[in-house]
Amino acid sequence: MQTPPSGAPSANATTPPAGKPGKKKADDVALPSLGLLGTLRWAWTQLTSMRTALFLLLLLAVAAVPGSLFPQRPANPAAVTQYIQDNPGTGPWLDRFQLFDVYSSIWFSAIYLLLFISLIGCVIPRAKVHWKALRSKPPRTPTKLSRLPEYGTMVVPAGTGLTAGQAARDAAQVLRKRGYRVEARDLDSDRPSVGAERGFAKETGNLVFHVSLIGVLASVAIGGLVGYNGQRVVVEGDTFVNTLVGYDTFSPGTNFSESQLAPYSLTLDDFDVTFDRQANGNVQPLDFTASVTVQEDPDEAPRSETLKVNKPLSIGGTKVYLVGNGYAPVVTVRDGAGDIAFQGPVVGVPTDGVYTSLMVIKAPDAKPDQLGFVGFFLPTAMLDPEGVAFSGDPDPVNPQLNLNSYYGDLGLDNGVPSNVFVLDTDDLTPLNNRDLDAGGIVLGMNQIYDLPEGKGSISFDGLLRYAALDIHYDPAKVGVLIFSVLSLAGLSASLFLARRRVWVRTGTSGDGRIMVEYGLLARGEDPRLEAEAEALRGLLEKKWLAGGPAAAQAEGPGDLADASVAGTAGRTEETGKDS
Repeated sequence: MQTPPSGAPSANATTPPAGKPGKKKADDVALPSLGLLGTLRWAWTQLTSMRTALFLLLLLAVAAVPGSLFPQRPANPAAVTQYIQDNPGTGPWLDRFQLFDVYSSIWFSAIYLLLFISLIGCVIPRAKVHWKALRSKPPRTPTKLSRLPEYGTMVVPAGTGLTAGQAARDAAQVLRKRGYRVEARDLDSDRPSVGAERGFAKETGNLVFHVSLIGVLASVAIGGLVGYNGQRVVVEGDTFVNTLVGYDTFSPGTNFSESQLAPYSLTLDDFDVTFDRQANGNVQPLDFTASVTVQEDPDEAPRSETLKVNKPLSIGGTKVYLVGNGYAPVVTVRDGAGDIAFQGPVVGVPTDGVYTSLMVIKAPDAKPDQLGFVGFFLPTAMLDPEGVAFSGDPDPVNPQLNLNSYYGDLGLDNGVPSNVFVLDTDDLTPLNNRDLDAGGIVLGMNQIYDLPEGKGSISFDGLLRYAALDIHYDPAKVGVLIFSVLSLAGLSASLFLARRRVWVRTGTSGDGRIMVEYGLLARGEDPRLEAEAEALRGLLEKKWLAGGPAAAQAEGPGDLADASVAGTAGRTEETGKDS
């Protein structure tokens, strides 16, 4: 026997054909690539999954948190500017990441849009499946009903005239009255059955909840696109006209058009505050009432209205809310030439419960130097033991202005907007303050003070009240309300309703008795399934056995083939002689 040379293949070796590679190992199997279409399909599947929708909903809630931690530019641009000035290191970076415009930021809008798409992608396939389920017949009757969580048997004595088919029809009638969707099967056979199902409102409620959530998101988005919000401070006797120039601050929606502004006007006739003065000296406000005159259209007659806190006015499709109030001292500022540089009410910003109010007065028309005043207003001026003035009561019993004066360039001529409630004194020269020989300015009602160096004078001429109004226009708020109510109703239905299936099978034993078995099945956990089984048994007994012999309940057999021994295999309940 010859031995093949070293390196030559043995006689038993299998040599692959020329040009064909050898068989690869299982570990070397190459998976096909998804491709562009497959990748897009996979991404869509992931985005429209319920897990992703819940994650995006949680992420949206987390993304909204900075909106309550940082001042928002649409609500209070002055507070944002002040925050950036107070935090020169972190403020600009927060602004770059749009943390002062959270709800209109790119990242918040992206989460919002992805959640919107995800919910739509979840709801549409589920709605199709649910629609098919509503139109389909109840599931076929299982062969072994005894395997169901709730199972029972009944025996109807012979001699009652009841047949297996009639028993099935009776069971179908009972189930139909309990709200089941019923189908009776094989009524002419020896083993007819009934299939029943109910609880589709549970899935319907679930779909209503998700559709309503989409509706809420869509309504909020529409409101953000075409709605607007503005603020205006109105002094007694002044009129607010619903035009862009009539607002102190205005935050329009993305698709806002000036034509949306209804041509109405509102005049503050009188503002009244009622206080509760307690025995310990504390003073609490009880009621704020603004008496206004409203004219919804230039061609309509004016009408009188009353505006209160939490009781807004509906005018021209907008809601007008009363959000603040205070005092507006009427002052007159004259320059060094004796000409009036400023005259009118000045809005004070209350700082406490007795209306101690910060005051800023700017007179850019004064000559030869612009004049500025900063200080506070006291409705009822009093002095403490150290000679410091304070307000002892919110009512104007002894109104007084305490001011410091400055002259120089107020910075109003360079076109840069500035806060009317802030006076930058860094580049101004002081005229009056407690550290100078002239001291501060203290003015009572109808008093005049001459400024040092012949710079002019200031007088306290009168006192008015003002009301701070918030005007809100949101055409989608009705939609938000409707969808919110629907979402709660749908969620309640999905939580408290149960999806159940019932099957009843009947048959006739050799001795003429009607043998009945029934089984119940719930989709998911249903602690009330046992009670439903007991209720169903009671109705069937009432239907067949009322006034006649009682039935025997068998616990052992699983189908009607063995039902003839049910009476001996299980426990028996008798009220009469069995046939």
